[in-house]
Amino acid sequence: MTRLSMLDLVSVREGGTVGEALQCALRTAQHAESLGFVRYWLAEHHNMPGIASSATAVLVGHVAGGTQSIRVGSGGIMLPNHAPLVVAEAFGTLAELYPGRIDLGLGRAPGTDQATMRALRRNHTEHEEDFPRDVAELQALLGPTRPGQKLVALPGAGTQVPIWLLGSSLYSAQLAAHMGLPYAFASHFAPRYLHQALAMYRSLYQPSAEWPRPYVMVGVPLVAARTDEEAELLASSLYQRVLGFLTGQRKGLPPPVDRFLQQCPPDARAAIQDFLGEAVIGGPDTVRSGLQAMGSATQANELLLVCDIYDPTLRLRALDIAAQAIRQAQAEAARFDVAVA
Repeated sequence: MTRLSMLDLVSVREGGTVGEALQCALRTAQHAESLGFVRYWLAEHHNMPGIASSATAVLVGHVAGGTQSIRVGSGGIMLPNHAPLVVAEAFGTLAELYPGRIDLGLGRAPGTDQATMRALRRNHTEHEEDFPRDVAELQALLGPTRPGQKLVALPGAGTQVPIWLLGSSLYSAQLAAHMGLPYAFASHFAPRYLHQALAMYRSLYQPSAEWPRPYVMVGVPLVAARTDEEAELLASSLYQRVLGFLTGQRKGLPPPVDRFLQQCPPDARAAIQDFLGEAVIGGPDTVRSGLQAMGSATQANELLLVCDIYDPTLRLRALDIAAQAIRQAQAEAARFDVAVA
């Protein structure tokens, strides 16, 4: 049965502060750890009101320092924004501080607008061949030091921080397969190519020493509550955020609004539903069937939950419901295996 992990955008809630958002992220990671989640990732975004995850490596250290065993990483570092050496040194440092617990997920989108991207790397112009070259350079910098190597990441060299490729298109699926790397698909906001990308990744996969078999994680927006009706109300915060993202009116995570989706014009409602095409929203039974269906359809090794609920306490409860759903599904599978045997 598919295991659970979590991706956090570190949402700043309307009426709240950045400091509160950072504290909420740590509490959520601690709770996810207590529920047996495999990993907790932080996203990189810049110049986006309502999202406090711009200094991603700093946040990875903050969360890793406040937890004990859960893997912590980036989902992802947007490599066009950074020189590979800087990334290697940052994550090499994290790997030395928290051995065996750090992941380095990489994406090639800017994670922001063009003006902010220019501010991040000034005169750098990104070309299509840059991303695979930068990924390979990062792998070398995090690997064992070679005789005569002139550029060495210290810290970083020899840490062999696991590198993942992230994406929402077929390009990243092909590259991850070619390089023998684990792959995370961003179906939490761009589900259109999910199944095509996974099929391509698996069919083209070239085994590597670290990853002899393909390994897949898929993003799933989650809003879980006691009933389907309550979950739909809580999901209205997510609907408002998505609509703001689509219309360029970004702000903090807003409180729920009753019947928000039904009140939207048909074209806006369709756009929100398309954006959240793989979302699992509902009470315990709906969540269990939704997560089972997603796991069965994708055969993913892990489901990467993205859970944006305005009330932090209700967000923790949503993770409880998801974890219980997976446990129940595992128990049902075990009973079936016994019966068949």
